[in-house]
Amino acid sequence: MSDLGWLIVAISAFVAGHELLSHPLRAPLVARLGERGFLIVYTLVAFATLGIAGQLWKAIPPDRLWQAPTWVHGIAVVAMAFAAILFVGSVTAPNPALMGMPAGGRPRGVQRITRHPMMWSFAIWGVVHIILSADSRTIVLASGIVTLALFGAAMQDGKKKAQNPAYGEHMAATGFIPFGAQFRGRAKWADGVPGLVATLGGLALWGVMIWAHPLVVGVPALPVLG
Repeated sequence: MSDLGWLIVAISAFVAGHELLSHPLRAPLVARLGERGFLIVYTLVAFATLGIAGQLWKAIPPDRLWQAPTWVHGIAVVAMAFAAILFVGSVTAPNPALMGMPAGGRPRGVQRITRHPMMWSFAIWGVVHIILSADSRTIVLASGIVTLALFGAAMQDGKKKAQNPAYGEHMAATGFIPFGAQFRGRAKWADGVPGLVATLGGLALWGVMIWAHPLVVGVPALPVLG
């Protein structure tokens, strides 16, 4: 099997392991190992599969299947700023969509944009890198991240609603896709703002990513004009 084939296997194992451990295998493993033991197993599986995928990604020579025009780079930069705002907003305020968090109260901050801000930040990152890199190895890796983020978010909704009927009210008041509640008339467009902390923190994170990208990845995040 080629290195790219092994990368597909590794990233598939990462996604499958996460979903199996997060849903059907979680309860029996917690009962047998305890919450702490389960978290150790979960962390080891996640780091092992993602680590192997990362090493395989590094070993595969880059290629380019298409060339994205400069204007697409501009949209991608803005999309990554939006993703950074969603991510910061997801970690600076309690989110009922996360396991262990109670449902109740009005959605706030980035939850008024999407009830899965962290997952959408990962998904946007993946789509941006697929489009801009046009690199077979990156397409495989990023596709796994996008699949895990969006499929995992949908699975989380079902699990949370089954465990707590009140979560259905949170689902009704929010949108799965960004601004979905606004498009469906469930929320006002004026409410679809991330808030000051998420905005400033997200823009700061975005600036750091722009600065660090050429140092870590070897290519600039901003399009080179001229």
